[in-house]
Amino acid sequence: MNIYKKIVLLLALGAVCAVEAKDKLAPVIAKRPIDYVDPLIGTCNSRWMQFPGPSMPFGMVQLSPDNQDQGWKAGYDYSLNSISGFSHIHSWTMSGLLVMPTTGELQTTPGTEKKPWLGYRSLFQKKNEVSRVGYYSVFLDDYKVKAELTSTTRVGVHRYTFPKNYRSRILFDLLIDAEYGYELNNAFVTKISDTEIQGFTYQQGNGGASFNEYSVNFYIRFSKPFITFNGWRKDEILRNIEGTFTSGWGHKDAGFFVEYDTEEGEQIEVQVGISLVSPEQARLNLETEMKPFGWDFDAVVKNQENTWNTLLGHIEIESDDETAKKKFYTNMYRSYLARTIWSDVNGKYVDMYEKVQQLKDPSSVVIGCDAFWNTFWNLNGLWNLVTPQVSKMHVNSILEIYDKGSWIPKGPAGIEYSGIMVASHGIEILAGAYQAGIRDFDTKKALEAMIHQQTVQGRAHDGGGYAGNRHLDVYMKYGYVPNEFGPVSNTLEYAYDDWAVSEFAKALGDKEQGDYFAKRSRNFENVFDSKTKYVRMKNADGTWVEPFDSLCCSTFLGSGYVEGNAWQYTWFVPHDVHYVVDFLGKDEFVARLNRGFVASEPWHFSSESVDWSESLESMGRLPINHGNQPNMQAAYLFNYANAPWLTQKWARSIMNNFYGDKPENGWMGDEDEGQMGSWYVLSSLGLFQMQGGCAQEPIWDLGSPQFKKAVIHLDDKYYPGKRFVIETVNGSDLNIYVQAAYLNGEKYTKPWIYHKDIVRGGHLKFIMGPKPNKKWGSADADTPPSMSKLVR
Repeated sequence: MNIYKKIVLLLALGAVCAVEAKDKLAPVIAKRPIDYVDPLIGTCNSRWMQFPGPSMPFGMVQLSPDNQDQGWKAGYDYSLNSISGFSHIHSWTMSGLLVMPTTGELQTTPGTEKKPWLGYRSLFQKKNEVSRVGYYSVFLDDYKVKAELTSTTRVGVHRYTFPKNYRSRILFDLLIDAEYGYELNNAFVTKISDTEIQGFTYQQGNGGASFNEYSVNFYIRFSKPFITFNGWRKDEILRNIEGTFTSGWGHKDAGFFVEYDTEEGEQIEVQVGISLVSPEQARLNLETEMKPFGWDFDAVVKNQENTWNTLLGHIEIESDDETAKKKFYTNMYRSYLARTIWSDVNGKYVDMYEKVQQLKDPSSVVIGCDAFWNTFWNLNGLWNLVTPQVSKMHVNSILEIYDKGSWIPKGPAGIEYSGIMVASHGIEILAGAYQAGIRDFDTKKALEAMIHQQTVQGRAHDGGGYAGNRHLDVYMKYGYVPNEFGPVSNTLEYAYDDWAVSEFAKALGDKEQGDYFAKRSRNFENVFDSKTKYVRMKNADGTWVEPFDSLCCSTFLGSGYVEGNAWQYTWFVPHDVHYVVDFLGKDEFVARLNRGFVASEPWHFSSESVDWSESLESMGRLPINHGNQPNMQAAYLFNYANAPWLTQKWARSIMNNFYGDKPENGWMGDEDEGQMGSWYVLSSLGLFQMQGGCAQEPIWDLGSPQFKKAVIHLDDKYYPGKRFVIETVNGSDLNIYVQAAYLNGEKYTKPWIYHKDIVRGGHLKFIMGPKPNKKWGSADADTPPSMSKLVR
């Protein structure tokens, strides 16, 4: 080797050693919970509410890119390479106020997914898109504009970096493509100054959202004075408007835009406050929430990051599996995102009669969302255990809506009675919170509301939509819902609600109501057929509907089973699983359930993975369809039949197969505003609540915890200074079976634990292994309690 080569080699080795030494001295920056969140996960084939843009927890403003045409599951699809703009509302059945920076020829329609060049859409490249907690950015290729987004709870904050251009433009479209369309009945927009615009739209939902009428009120301010303020009505362009621009009643399309002359790299910021009450309230929201930040875009980003980091930090995970932590915190993020605060900073909101109301406590909120249907198996438990302040917020929102509208809502989108789905599972939000120890609300009013809900036939509401239970009258008359009147599955749903009311009434000392609803809660027995050993459709004369197919007859309001089938609904007795064990016999209970899992695993436990047309009927053909609510308890049923190792096996299989970590596979179906996400969060901790936490002594079912250690930092107001630690020894992707368990150092043999034993603080340790220990948790005395088997 010549001298030159030796010198080069020594220099190279020296450089490597220097880098290694530097790395050893450099401080290791630990990842924060928010650093594991990927808002793009699951955004292929997703719903309107599953957006990748920034939002505060339950934000009124959910600012995000849109790129799909009008229709079911419209919104943002990761697989598309164009963007139509950035809209402020992504709440269920609600949308509006899209913003798009443009240059070049003026276009006032967005174009389409397949033909983006027909409108103001822009192409973009995935390498130029960033989505993280508190921040979204993308480079719009057609306009050479970088768009950046962040938000506070009620304000959308935009920063656009323009090229050198004559008449750069910021466009606001008032009628946009969404999952549920709407009619733009009218719009008024006023130029206040050359940096301020305010206005409102009056919108009426279409189709399944026809119950929802609302005004999107806005106040907008710009960091740079605009040169011109302009608008459009259909094909008519209105230039240099001074004062007010109106779309006129009945116009199908309208919007407005401002223009600038921009220099290369010039940044213009836009702040958009919204309200359902009035433009003045929108302005109050903006001025109040932006006061700490002024025009500091990055400070708004930091504020949202800190807010989410504090929230997600309630659960601290220790694991070598970075993908598992990514899935965990992304699912937890979704659990606190999509539902929407619709009250303003001073507590004003619009009720179901379109009247402005004032909350007695301005620090409380009213919340709009999709259905409460079966949230007792996911969101309720997570909120009650980890963030009881969030549960209290939802409880008081439900009671506020009841106070003004006389009914517990089912899915109060825009604070309306949507009538979505079946039964009245807002009851479990109220009852479960109380049983979990969250009791600083009007319990007398809560019981009054529950009794009204379960004894008065539902009806079209005077404020629009539908309130109450659609088939309650026949349920009370026959003791079940006959096939001629509606879905037999409503019998099971109503009976479970009856039980939740019974437990709540007893907890408040009302024995009479408690006994009455406890007796009614056994109505589910009336639809169990001892011959076929399934829940079945039953006629009013007491005969069974023929022919019978256990995987048939998914429905919504007609005869059959709501988004399910007889196979799935036979397991739907959350308050008395032991009845089903006795009805089928323990061996058949375990064998049938296990066969269902074996058959469904190749399809990732999701009907949407099967090669069927997407329909209610296809939802019903798969035995285990984790992608829809009636089946989400399935893995934990084995605990009740002395086979907890199968709960461990199949809960872990669902976590691995149904849930992914990419845009294409985040959730194999509808994530449903945090319902799928919260199930994953709890199950990865080894926790689930079969009874929805509504027993007077609520319990948690135990599964297969996924992490080396999980620390739940319990709420300081309700459980000051307490934390609960869940630890595994020898856990891995192969070692999924519980070999032994220890609670606070003492041997623990039950596949369940009292809620009170968690919230008083403590340490639950699991020894894991690759093969089932069929002796652990399998004794009759160790099975969890239910209505037929109480443990006191």
